[in-house]
Amino acid sequence: MLDLRRLRLLRELAHRGTLAAVAEALSYSPSTVSQQLSQLEAEAGVALLEPAGRRVRLTPQAEILVAHTERILEQLERAQADVAASTARVAGVVRVAAFQTAALALLPPAITTLAGRHPGLRVHLTEAEPEHALPALLARDFDLVIAEEYPDSPQPRPAELDVEDLLADPIRLAHPTGLRTTRSQAALRELAEHPWVMEPAGTAARAWAVTVCRKAGFEPDVRYETSDLLLHICLVEAGHAAAFVPDLAWNGRRPTVATRPLPKTQAHRRILTAVRRGRAGHPAVRALRAALAAAI
Repeated sequence: MLDLRRLRLLRELAHRGTLAAVAEALSYSPSTVSQQLSQLEAEAGVALLEPAGRRVRLTPQAEILVAHTERILEQLERAQADVAASTARVAGVVRVAAFQTAALALLPPAITTLAGRHPGLRVHLTEAEPEHALPALLARDFDLVIAEEYPDSPQPRPAELDVEDLLADPIRLAHPTGLRTTRSQAALRELAEHPWVMEPAGTAARAWAVTVCRKAGFEPDVRYETSDLLLHICLVEAGHAAAFVPDLAWNGRRPTVATRPLPKTQAHRRILTAVRRGRAGHPAVRALRAALAAAI
């Protein structure tokens, strides 16, 4: 008989990559994790790990076990959600990860709504970019992630996730005053020689922003890199950079810098919520999604 606790360790290794990362996440020692996986190999009767340099990787047989473990854990989450739904009270802890602008604009009013409707529900919030938060959601570090998708840059949606659109967030060109034109493409070209602030290389936001500039006919001079959109705004206010700023970053306030709309095909990012499929029916998750929708 295969031990579920050991199967979960194997699954954790598949998601986290190293024995040390599994041990840190679960508060075990690396030697304990290694011993438990060795016992799982004995139970399965096949090799589950093989050397890969200084690390280990899963064998094809281990991948089969991980796939079955995912289905078992999803079913257990569904059972937990059904039990929670059978009671009249929404309570417990819901762990949320959100990128900065969503955390600033949407979570405070959503938490206020939840405090009034479900005082027994505790929200744990972590600020995290989708590139890190979504894998952590699959690893069961979070219960819900607020993520974003940019035009022409859809993110992979693993089958294990339940995804719901939350809103379309307009993105505008934010720039120093004094541009001669009112047309968006011409305004972009006027800024071809101007410094820019963008999110770090490797992010979906950065790839989208560079594409917008290239479609306007120039390669942007990215002098400042940060995922902090409040710093983007500060640099534009000081006249040091141009930027692409989504409306959500203003949190309902009037913009403090000059802005121009972008071409229609590039003018919005989509904000969405993602949860694991087995968790989607849990009353706490449903309550949080309803509170986020109300916050809009």
